Amino acid sequence: MSRSLSAAKANAALTTAAWATAKLLVVLVGIWILLRMLNASWSVVWPVVIALLLTTLTEPLSRWLRNHGWPAVLAATVTTILALLVVVGALVLIVVPVASQAEELASGVTEGIDQAREWAAGPPLNIGDDQITQGIDAGIAQVQERVSDIISVTLTGVGTIVNGVVTAVLAVFLMFFFLKDGHRFLPWLSQQMPGRLAVDVPIVATRTWNMLGSFVRSQAFVGALDAICIGIGLWAVGVPLVLPLAVLTFLGAFIPIVGALFAGFVAVLIALVFNGFTAALIVLGIILAVQQLEGNIFQPMIQSRGLGLHAAVVLLAVTLGGSLMGIVGSLLAVPVAGMVAVLWVYLREQLAEDAPEPEEHPEAEDAVSDPYAEDTQPEPS
Repeated sequence: MSRSLSAAKANAALTTAAWATAKLLVVLVGIWILLRMLNASWSVVWPVVIALLLTTLTEPLSRWLRNHGWPAVLAATVTTILALLVVVGALVLIVVPVASQAEELASGVTEGIDQAREWAAGPPLNIGDDQITQGIDAGIAQVQERVSDIISVTLTGVGTIVNGVVTAVLAVFLMFFFLKDGHRFLPWLSQQMPGRLAVDVPIVATRTWNMLGSFVRSQAFVGALDAICIGIGLWAVGVPLVLPLAVLTFLGAFIPIVGALFAGFVAVLIALVFNGFTAALIVLGIILAVQQLEGNIFQPMIQSRGLGLHAAVVLLAVTLGGSLMGIVGSLLAVPVAGMVAVLWVYLREQLAEDAPEPEEHPEAEDAVSDPYAEDTQPEPS
């Protein structure tokens, strides 16, 4: 016996679906407006993001100094200076050895070009010097025809470099202020929030901060792993400048896609110049193998453990962020996914049937009165 559909139940289901769709559209519109606002104020948001990521690395030292009686200003100043010295030292480890072998490197590049021309002249390409000369002349003609385009691109590149320097300087100053006054932020924020938000917002902020710290530490660990593996490979092949290349690989790990490509290109170029074509191919194979293991196995596994996200979620987040915003999207994709996960977990806790009331929440008082668990001593005046 067939059963007919209930018109009342069907209308109720459609009404529920319509309301749910309308609410979802409102949320999506709000997210779209927020993203547009962030894009409009990106020149301010980007230095703040970089400063927060740097602070997650340097804040433990500043906190340790404060807990041992140092004034907040002095602790932040010493920590900032030490961080700058570490960065400068890393750059020195790269620049000085390369500069000391600049002459040998230049002659090696010339020899490499000559070897490439000899290889191109033989089978299977059989490209003669006349053809190479014609190609160079054609390239020069193209350059002359597009001088205006090259000038505009160059000026754009110079503007990008200037903006990068300004952003870096601003991020360093912001990092100093975050180190100096960051431990007072959550109590101040709690006082500004009305009602239940005075409890919920500090808790979410504390969890988000811990998540960012886990992300940066995991990224540093992945960079160190890349540097060690590639450094061992370069040493085994006999490539010079192993230490500068390893340091460059570590620093490049913090710049998605471009950092790894640039560090790998430099390593292959030096191998080609000093060790020949075969060694360069071996180095290229080592770098590709390490990068594949890092991008598809090590990084998703390490970050998923530190952020509480599945490795597949991390991999998809990086892919989506890169497709939407390029390099910046790849850099911010994982922390943004972690922030969404933190917010979702907290909302799920609060929406559970046995969730405690705000005043009974055991984490609320700790988040407001003691944003960092290790800050057990009073702040010196």
